[in-house]
Amino acid sequence: MNSNAPMSSEKPGPAVEQNQPTTAPAGTCTVTPINTESDFEEQTSSLPSSCLAVIYFHAPWAEPCKQMSIILSTLASTYAPGDPQRIAFFGLDAEEVSEVSEQYDVTQVPLVVLQKDGKVVESITGTDASKVRNAVEKHAGSPVAGNPGKAGLPPAQKVTKPAPSVALDDKPEDGPHTNGSSGGGLSKYAPDAKDPSTAPEYSSGETNGASHARLSELVKAAPVMLFMKGTPSAPQCGFSRQTVSMLREKGIRYGFFNILADDEVRQGLKNYSEWPTFPQVYVGGELVGGLDILKEEFENDPEFLREYMVQGKTGGPASANQQAQPA
Repeated sequence: MNSNAPMSSEKPGPAVEQNQPTTAPAGTCTVTPINTESDFEEQTSSLPSSCLAVIYFHAPWAEPCKQMSIILSTLASTYAPGDPQRIAFFGLDAEEVSEVSEQYDVTQVPLVVLQKDGKVVESITGTDASKVRNAVEKHAGSPVAGNPGKAGLPPAQKVTKPAPSVALDDKPEDGPHTNGSSGGGLSKYAPDAKDPSTAPEYSSGETNGASHARLSELVKAAPVMLFMKGTPSAPQCGFSRQTVSMLREKGIRYGFFNILADDEVRQGLKNYSEWPTFPQVYVGGELVGGLDILKEEFENDPEFLREYMVQGKTGGPASANQQAQPA
């Protein structure tokens, strides 16, 4: 999905396994990990209508989420399970449980959604501990007298480096495609029946990740180049799916590369671009960013990427004979 990416990036605390509950004192609430859409439906539908559900969307690659995991597990430990239950905490990997992320229109992590009786009452992004605590207490009341966990929230910590952000949603478009793409005149091409539906699996054999020279060529393989999880006809994450949908809606002709077919490119691009998440969009060989940045560019400038638009047609990847093949 890209974290309060560009996400608000406050200096993370110690690493915490984000989809596992952290240890809490006996008789206190914990953050329950949610691994599937059905699990989420079952857990939330069983809550009393007066119970506040604290729904925490995170991503394992996002440093700010590590800090928020500590904040939420600590906050949860200050509440005692009640009868009837008045508060419940849930943690979801935004990319793994993408159907739920789409339902809540998750576009950055960390994101904390407060929900009561099936309705969202407030959402908080970033890692401001006091902001999260105040919002929770506003809708669920203060922790029980005596503070069962006997633990305060960690102090606010300064941000040192912003992280990228995340986004989901939209149906995958139908249409076949190939891995990688070539350089000239792609704006003149539209996808056709000859486009293959999946990218070939391969490895370059390089032991230390894709070379800088190879990556430099790949990012310039098309005027607009999308590095994504899966292919445009079969995206493998919500963020890639929404990026494809946006480019298609805007009528942009683009090349693409399926990073799941080549782990060396997948890992190498993170260092090459200093951008740790996918999808990544390049224009003229220069990184634009991920989904959130692409959204912002179109919102700020309706003419963005106009020179790559296909007049009178929906956008999409270049035809098969215009796709560059991996080395």
